[in-house]
Amino acid sequence: MARIASLLASAFILLVPLSSASAAMPEAATALFEAKTVAARDTALSTLEAAAPKDPASAYAAGAGEFFTALELLASGLHRHGFESPQSIVLPLMRLPVPDNPNPEPLTYEQFRAILVGFRDRLEKSAATLASVPANADIGMVLDLTHVGIDLNEDGAITPDESMAAIIASLSRGGSAPDDAAPSLTFRFDRADGYWLQGYAEFLMAQADFWLAHDFRSTFDGSFHMLFPRAKLPLQDILVPPSSDMGSSIFSSEWRIADFISLVHLVNWPVVEPERRQAARRHLLEMIRLSREDWKAIRAETDNDREWLPGPQQKGENPLTGLEVGEEQVEAWLATLTMAEDLLEGRLLLPHFRITGKGINMKRFFDEPKPFDLVLSITGPAIAPYLESGKILTSDDFDQIQRQFGGVGFLTFALWFN
Repeated sequence: MARIASLLASAFILLVPLSSASAAMPEAATALFEAKTVAARDTALSTLEAAAPKDPASAYAAGAGEFFTALELLASGLHRHGFESPQSIVLPLMRLPVPDNPNPEPLTYEQFRAILVGFRDRLEKSAATLASVPANADIGMVLDLTHVGIDLNEDGAITPDESMAAIIASLSRGGSAPDDAAPSLTFRFDRADGYWLQGYAEFLMAQADFWLAHDFRSTFDGSFHMLFPRAKLPLQDILVPPSSDMGSSIFSSEWRIADFISLVHLVNWPVVEPERRQAARRHLLEMIRLSREDWKAIRAETDNDREWLPGPQQKGENPLTGLEVGEEQVEAWLATLTMAEDLLEGRLLLPHFRITGKGINMKRFFDEPKPFDLVLSITGPAIAPYLESGKILTSDDFDQIQRQFGGVGFLTFALWFN
């Protein structure tokens, strides 16, 4: 579990490849990735965005800069309202190690939706910018993750404890960023890594659009005080323990467990923007397409220079994950992509543990949205409208792929591979 948490951390924040000291890197890219203030960073990003239409390297750097400013938009919105990061993988959109805010502003449901919209729209901009980089562009940008960061606490500065390396370390430990300096993590990011980052933007947009497709006000009102305990949510005065009790072992865990149970029970969401649920499927399909492009580009590489995601021909492990990639893992991953695409296109049906002879058509689940009830989806009634006869995914199909990933496990590789 600790290994999976570490990979989730990297999968959420390492989504920011790029650059620091390479002949191919525009001067503004160096300013962007080594900025010590938000103002300096934004000036450099504007310069890169202006140059992007005519310069692939500027577009590459700008797309990455737009990606991590999307993370910053999310982090600053959460910080403003006193967010307390859950120490679990249940809410992957909200695992940024946001610093404590002793004077949080009140938060409304409408404001929280606006935070998600801003995050999602900036990701869309990043994906579009990265997509503008030609497939044959000669990209080679070196980035030390200790030199690039985001402003987590809205003070306008980008400090060492807000660097990507420190954030990754914090997420991996499940706690606050360490006091000691984060280790040096330097990678050379190339064209293949651009596909990888763009794919992660699509993945996160899918999550955001799924939430925004629904009215989740009941979940917000009834359980989000566990995430924003001092933001004046409706049940704060009743269910959040006094500040003097928050640190005790009982109150620091059991009240949040109770609220998580409430959250699961309250996921009964009417559809309010069906086009967003449809868009979520398209984002996932685009992520699959980009992952194929990524591995096509990786397999074509002939160098072996500080690879973020090395191919089988590039020996050496990633210093962050400790993993090496063999041809068996690549082939199994490509088979996984085909399986996922078949599920999203309705060519393959998802099984349900209590239903035989029929499976869930996931294309119709997204494209013909009905209210989303988590509990009733697990128990069966809510997925009945999407049941069909046809080819159903079996456990043997998935087990055959999993075996190719060895003892480390499929999920660990999947979080890294994208």
